[in-house]
Amino acid sequence: MSKEVKKPEWPENGELVVATIQRIVPYGAYVTLDDYDGKEGLLHISEVASTWIRNIRNHVREGQKTVLKILRIDAQKGQVDLSLRQVSGREKKAKMLRWKRDKRAKGLLKMIAEKHGLTLEEIYEKTGSKIEHHFDGLYDGFEESAEKGEKVLINAGIEESLAREIASMAKAKIKVPRVEVKGILELSCTKPDGVKVIREAFAAAKNMKRQRGVTVDLYVVGSPRYRVEVTARNYKEAEKALESSVQAAVQTLEDNGGHGSFKRL
Repeated sequence: MSKEVKKPEWPENGELVVATIQRIVPYGAYVTLDDYDGKEGLLHISEVASTWIRNIRNHVREGQKTVLKILRIDAQKGQVDLSLRQVSGREKKAKMLRWKRDKRAKGLLKMIAEKHGLTLEEIYEKTGSKIEHHFDGLYDGFEESAEKGEKVLINAGIEESLAREIASMAKAKIKVPRVEVKGILELSCTKPDGVKVIREAFAAAKNMKRQRGVTVDLYVVGSPRYRVEVTARNYKEAEKALESSVQAAVQTLEDNGGHGSFKRL
């Protein structure tokens, strides 16, 4: 059973956070941190952009949500200094996407809480904290359960009835993205135990360590040709899994006196 993790009261130095611009002043902008109970921070004008700023309102506006980097925290004084210029476009896009997904997952948790007469804090303690600890994040756990069912949530330490309900809701509300890459492996081994060697090559390809949500399937097209199909949530994960699986199969075969080659489809 996974150990429960209590959400920290304050972010860490260097952490990327989603913040809402509340008030613009001549020396910067005051913001609230969306995931930290609305704690207030200061985005100094020197940390808004790398170039000289004529008008800060050309860069930020009241009510805007943006991604900022934590520079310094003084918890005793309740002061948080942040930076916009130190956040790259890629980091901003990735953080905002993850934040929106987690917000959606929290919305689903809220629905379950209301159904059972629980507060958000109670449902988070029973489920959310365990999901965040076991998976890469709340949405990742929902996505995984939408694809594989309540078993993955039970393995995370969630009681069976709640796990079943979360998985059912996730399946109904979350569409898991899937992409596929494939190719043809040609494997041959003329040694007396050639069939066994090819089976070992198959096993090596299938058993390669890979990220959650990635599957590798091999099918016989007609000896010595075998079809490899990899499905994943994005092409980066799929390509990485395909490459490692093919390399494992070919290496295993060649280490045992056989020959292997691969062609993309």
